[in-house]
Amino acid sequence: MDGSQKGGRRRGYHHGNLKSALVEAALALIEEKGPTGFTFADAARKAGVSPAAPYRHFKDREQLLAETARRGFEMFADFLEEAWDAGRPSPLTSFEAVGRAYLTFARAEPAYFTAMFEAGLSPDSDPALKAERDRAYTVLYNACRAVIDRLPAERRPPAHMMAYHIWSLSHGVAALFARTDDSRHSAPISAEELLEAGAAIYLKGVGLLQDE
Repeated sequence: MDGSQKGGRRRGYHHGNLKSALVEAALALIEEKGPTGFTFADAARKAGVSPAAPYRHFKDREQLLAETARRGFEMFADFLEEAWDAGRPSPLTSFEAVGRAYLTFARAEPAYFTAMFEAGLSPDSDPALKAERDRAYTVLYNACRAVIDRLPAERRPPAHMMAYHIWSLSHGVAALFARTDDSRHSAPISAEELLEAGAAIYLKGVGLLQDE
């Protein structure tokens, strides 16, 4: 892959597509300096436009970051939905695929992942960002609900609680062990194996898996 492309994205300003060019500039700067290490003017310079040009689409750097995070969550939700595939071939198999997809996205789109989770943005402050974040969460919720529906009603944990538990587990493994930058922690097993083992312990705890 050459330096002009990464994760399927094209860098630089293209006439008539300033908004996307600024998002691409923000992603490049996040990769270089982190989500708080650049200014609005830096993004304009990276996109090859005047310092005033970004104001055509964004009122400030935070709004640019919110749009960047929104696009990240949009891709992320698509990623998870494809992995879930409406619970085919089975809810448990698809549930596991969703976890692997979480890790794959974190590796494939580290700048988006950082914008989504590490830029200090409140999803509730931007309706479009919140909608895409909620769509991603809904995939996790649906996967958890489909899996626990195998239990008798009186033994089922609340689906939202389980979804937040699984989200926390998946995100923790992704943030610590599936990074592609210098903050990645080492472990004697792969991130996928860590997540699979953690999920198995959780599923056994709620009675969905039996010890062999």
